[in-house]
Amino acid sequence: MYVAVKGGEAAIANAHRLLADRRRGDRSLPSITIEQIVAQLGLAVDRVMAEASLYDRAIAALAIRQSRGDMIEAIFILRAYRTTLPRFGYSVPVETSRMLVERRVSATYKDLPGGQLLGPTFDYTHRLLDPSLLRDEQVEEPLQRDGEQEPVMRVSDILAGEGLVEGDGELPAGHVPGDLTREPLEFPMARDLRLQALARGDEGFLLSLAYSTQRGYGNNHPFVGEVRMGEVEVELDLPELGFAVSLGRIQVTECQMITQFKGSVKSPPQFTRGYGLVFGQNERKAMSMSLVDRALRTDEFEEDVVSPAQDEEFVISHSDNVQATGFVEHLKLPHYVDFQAELDLMRRMRREHDERSREEPGDDTLEAAQ
Repeated sequence: MYVAVKGGEAAIANAHRLLADRRRGDRSLPSITIEQIVAQLGLAVDRVMAEASLYDRAIAALAIRQSRGDMIEAIFILRAYRTTLPRFGYSVPVETSRMLVERRVSATYKDLPGGQLLGPTFDYTHRLLDPSLLRDEQVEEPLQRDGEQEPVMRVSDILAGEGLVEGDGELPAGHVPGDLTREPLEFPMARDLRLQALARGDEGFLLSLAYSTQRGYGNNHPFVGEVRMGEVEVELDLPELGFAVSLGRIQVTECQMITQFKGSVKSPPQFTRGYGLVFGQNERKAMSMSLVDRALRTDEFEEDVVSPAQDEEFVISHSDNVQATGFVEHLKLPHYVDFQAELDLMRRMRREHDERSREEPGDDTLEAAQ
């Protein structure tokens, strides 16, 4: 039916060849390596891992290289690869309280047990181009960590000691954590599934929603209780052994936003929390996730849904960048038959409009007759 698509297979093959040519770029320059992407474009690698739900720096770097730096395309590629991997089981919950912290800041307490750790951050840099980076110079020797890192207590534990913040909460007896990579979305969602969706949601979309909650489109007046980045241990429970074994460490970023709550019949006045946890160093995403998480907890605190960030179905249904990309970009596919139908309808409507205009005299004609 789509006559214009005839011969498309050869055209698609040539498009792929052209894409590979553009990806390689100038042959007089050395090809960028996976190791270079991992080592020097680490934040891009972290974002791709987080939104693809797969912690593998080398494979994420490969996806970035294959996609020519298109983050969403790289996420799409990595998710597709993830579906081919065998599944051996589920890890036990990660204990972020035992995180070996590399960066940790709080906007609520100046003096913290363990101190404020600035770590690697753009927060205090001047947003000016650095011409020295144009020259491929050897930099100083890499910095070494001073001694062994020790876990530091969380800010929420300080407030919990005074009973001023809601507890971590307990899952209902017999509750089986959901897995949105294997089960279709159903609303309303349990919070564990909702957090899964937010963890792999598009950073830009969640950032915009988080911003909206601070501009009055929500009921949040948050403080950054704590943002921390570091390594946590991942363990797998092996029934045949009767205990969990360590699989290694991964880098994550965790954020807890605290928000005032006036209390209700069921709960006293206290601070409530929004939570964000993502792969790698990804503070903007973790903070946005925690703001949106708190905004979506309207049912728990008997709050009215008055803004998009508080509407669970709206947020979760539109936060996935792979799904959103597919729906938007499918418009590039042939829609010739549909458009011809619309075109015929438009022409018929125009003819009918012109005929009515000729049959019904306008205001000028009426005035002349009078």
